[in-house]
Amino acid sequence: MNLGEVSRPRDGIGGTGGFEARLEAELVRVVTERAAASSTQTVTWARPPGRAELLAGRLLRSPGLARALVTTPSLLLPWLIASVAILSAGAIVTIGTGKPLVTLLAPAVAAAGIAYAYGPGIDPCWELSGSMAVSDRMVLLVRGLAVFGLDAGLGLAASAASARAVGITFGWLVPMTAICGLALAVATVARSANTGVGAGVAGWALVILGGQASKGRFTAAVGDSALVLPYLAFAAVCVAIALYTTRIPKGTR
Repeated sequence: MNLGEVSRPRDGIGGTGGFEARLEAELVRVVTERAAASSTQTVTWARPPGRAELLAGRLLRSPGLARALVTTPSLLLPWLIASVAILSAGAIVTIGTGKPLVTLLAPAVAAAGIAYAYGPGIDPCWELSGSMAVSDRMVLLVRGLAVFGLDAGLGLAASAASARAVGITFGWLVPMTAICGLALAVATVARSANTGVGAGVAGWALVILGGQASKGRFTAAVGDSALVLPYLAFAAVCVAIALYTTRIPKGTR
């Protein structure tokens, strides 16, 4: 047996050549899929800043935090259109029939926006934001406040459009705070926006059904003043849970 035969890699079942070829092909496949999956993240993060982002950067004094804010999934155009459509429909139904049935959906929609404000699998900049010098908690707070403030502002606009809409808006604003807090807490604990949305919608449905069972009307969950303090206390507890969950320093996730 000569040295060339000994050093030549062997193929087949017992050789290493076939295994190395398959391993290389598998690595190429994984890298390709990973690159395709992260292409949206790279494009989103590398694009030049717009006017809104520049303004947010000056206000927040952090270009990275401004980019994280303007790329919030629930602050993009589809979410804005959905929020405007729901509140507009609520005002129209209220003026036309006096039955604010659509407004029962508003807290659930707002809770979905809060849950989708930040999280793995939802945020295109989730992995890239891990390299920023801004904590996850700060990103979560800025995005959550922005989403909540936007929903409240749209509600105030609906109030200005109709005198009846005023009572509706302030009626669901407080329970919206509680349901948003629930969705935020569950999303951060479970690290899943979908789970947070499910918890928020299910919790609001239970509150509505409870109002129907106790008061004989679905709108009791919105218009009962006795529920204001419980709503606010529950929201405070949920926000505390979310803050506690996001206390973990970066790099240990």
